[in-house]
Amino acid sequence: MSRGFVKEDDQEEAPIIPPRAALPAGETNYVTPNGLKELKNEEEALIEERANLDKQNDTERRRAQAVIDGKLKLLRERISTARLLKPEDQPADEVRFGALVELLQNGNKQEFQIVGVDEANVKKQKIAFVAPIAKAVTGKKVGDKVDFKLGEEIRKLEILKITY
Repeated sequence: MSRGFVKEDDQEEAPIIPPRAALPAGETNYVTPNGLKELKNEEEALIEERANLDKQNDTERRRAQAVIDGKLKLLRERISTARLLKPEDQPADEVRFGALVELLQNGNKQEFQIVGVDEANVKKQKIAFVAPIAKAVTGKKVGDKVDFKLGEEIRKLEILKITY
């Protein structure tokens, strides 16, 4: 059919679906129990949002539904690939996934938890296990010192405390 016989209103643009947090190729999608719970809560919220879409404007409803469906597809892929690691199963004296780490960095105390990529949130002091600082301290024990390269700068890190 010629494009001349198609109404302009029928030409809907594909919605832009925001990507999820980056998980490097080949990396296992590790999650904490809290991270898995947050993913499932997000799924429930999206399902509820989809069910409660405004039925008045059909075009807007279709667009919103397409965005929600796209988000659900990406989210369900993450949930299906999630590998739950329970903090209590980790060695208590070593920095591993799920650990709450207190360290000294260039004389300043810093605390963060090592979590999955979807749970990471700097404001909540949660960093992804794929972050350079998380990789630098993983496998270390209390008292260990690490040289952490940040750009051209090398920072001295000392592990003060590990809790799960």
